[in-house]
Amino acid sequence: MSKFFLWLILLIFCWPLALLALLLFPIVWLLLIPFRLLGITVSAVLDLFKAVITLPARLLRGPGRT
Repeated sequence: MSKFFLWLILLIFCWPLALLALLLFPIVWLLLIPFRLLGITVSAVLDLFKAVITLPARLLRGPGRT
């Protein structure tokens, strides 16, 4: 909602820039998809690495605790 209000303020002060931002937003969003996928992948690999590293400690701790 705040992005919309900021866009409205930009529309009031500088309407050509606001229209340009409105047209370029989907293109920029599409260009950023690979970086989002890369971030998800790196996060998943780091979580897997953490789970593998902490597995012996969790096994030695026993079933009593979670």
